[in-house]
Amino acid sequence: MAGITDLPMRTLVQSFGAGLVVSEMVASREMVQAKPSVRDRAELGAELDGTSVQIAGREAYWMAEAARVLAGQGARIVDINMGCPAKKVVGGASGSALLRDHDHAMRLIEAVVGAVDVPVTLKTRLGWDDDSLNTAALARRAEAAGIRMLTIHGRTRCQFYKGHADWAAVQEIVEAVAVPVLVNGDILDSADARAALRASGAAGVMIGRGIQGCPWICAEVAADLGYGPAPVVPEGEALIAMVRGHYDAMLDFYGPLGARAARKHLGWYMDRAGTVPGLRRQVLTAPPDDVRNLLDLALRPVLEAAA
Repeated sequence: MAGITDLPMRTLVQSFGAGLVVSEMVASREMVQAKPSVRDRAELGAELDGTSVQIAGREAYWMAEAARVLAGQGARIVDINMGCPAKKVVGGASGSALLRDHDHAMRLIEAVVGAVDVPVTLKTRLGWDDDSLNTAALARRAEAAGIRMLTIHGRTRCQFYKGHADWAAVQEIVEAVAVPVLVNGDILDSADARAALRASGAAGVMIGRGIQGCPWICAEVAADLGYGPAPVVPEGEALIAMVRGHYDAMLDFYGPLGARAARKHLGWYMDRAGTVPGLRRQVLTAPPDDVRNLLDLALRPVLEAAA
């Protein structure tokens, strides 16, 4: 999730015990050619356990080169994005646009798999639209080429994020391959995870937008499903300290741009806390020193609930 799962966010999510975190989508050519904004995104902490680095692109050469660079930086897993529905990405013949041309998609997959020794995985959708739900065929070819795991968002590209993810439709892809398949889309809590697993038969779940404002949710769901200990969910003063720490980590990571980059995260935390609109706006427009002071007041509903 570009602009969301940066290194500060992934570090925080991992601190609660998530089994695997995935970087923001990195444009392969721009990363290899060292464009600063993309290099920032590639400041991945790739060498950390449980981190997968996601790349996107439309040219086999640049995809392979990006994979080599990232593996050289210590990436444990390289993930190929063929699911992003954004117009800018699709317009560049990347992301889910590749669902319309499986032969070209396979050239990219084969190039990346052949470039690195680390596991290569694939993230995609059910198909381009309702008339082309053909990802099972792509999954079989990808598995034969060496893809080690697939993650399937239960929507087509043309759905974007409308309606509800069709977890049951993922079952055809699960049954088409022997490698693990993760189900993704609209999984916000343990009940959703159980329902998605039951409907799809998948080996596991991937949570995306569900982490917004609650970075412990991946570990909480895993524990509820019987994998690992339950995380200590911060409440009251501990939650405020966590939010302050996340904010400071973003300022350290991005420098002067960190305050702007952090606004969406502060907004999600305040939405969960029930912060009144006027105070919410004040926090999101204040300079960093004032933000730190305002967080006590902005998250006061959480403190009162924990009292």
